[in-house]
Amino acid sequence: MKTINLIVVRHGKTYFNCYNKLQGWGNSPLTEAGIADAQRVGDALADVSFKAAYSSDTTRAMDTAKYILAANKVSGNVTLTTSWHFREEFYGSFEGSNMDVAWTAAGASVGLTTYAQIVDAYGVDKTKDLLKDADPWHDAENASEYWQRVNDGFAQILADDRLQDGDTVLLISHGNTLISLADRYGQGKIQVHERPENGSIAHMTLSEAGIEITQYNNKKVN
Repeated sequence: MKTINLIVVRHGKTYFNCYNKLQGWGNSPLTEAGIADAQRVGDALADVSFKAAYSSDTTRAMDTAKYILAANKVSGNVTLTTSWHFREEFYGSFEGSNMDVAWTAAGASVGLTTYAQIVDAYGVDKTKDLLKDADPWHDAENASEYWQRVNDGFAQILADDRLQDGDTVLLISHGNTLISLADRYGQGKIQVHERPENGSIAHMTLSEAGIEITQYNNKKVN
């Protein structure tokens, strides 16, 4: 059974991150601080040999990957593979909304007002379901829709014929995706109501048996 080492990085800071706006399938550019986030990660991972690199097809993820790969000293010419399967959770009609307003709407039916409160009480997957219920268009992804999409992305990595057992892959991800992975695969040991900072790094292994989180850090690289 092939096992792949994943180094999973949250993209650098964007303008919507600065403005406290939900940014799922929507997109905004990296700020200067966000570029610096990506460059710091690149320096930290410069001596890691990547056999492949993946990101979502959002520019914030792709640009972060390009800065990291440009700083790498040992991987050679690694082509970035982009996939819509690795996009952030889709927030439906709440895309671009102030996060406080969106999560207050999501928690209204259960008497809660913040993302942290909802996640602590109901978990990450139920929080997705509540946001879809609160979306007047019901376009936001629920947990089932979200995991079907993301799991297809991980299957794509496992099926990559460039990769052999034990190879290392760079994956540029998103805040809620990292929280979702920590909640599902962290064995209850990882606090999930606080988003990982832009430019934070997590280490995981991927196989047909699933995902194992070997190191989770929600603070950015200094």
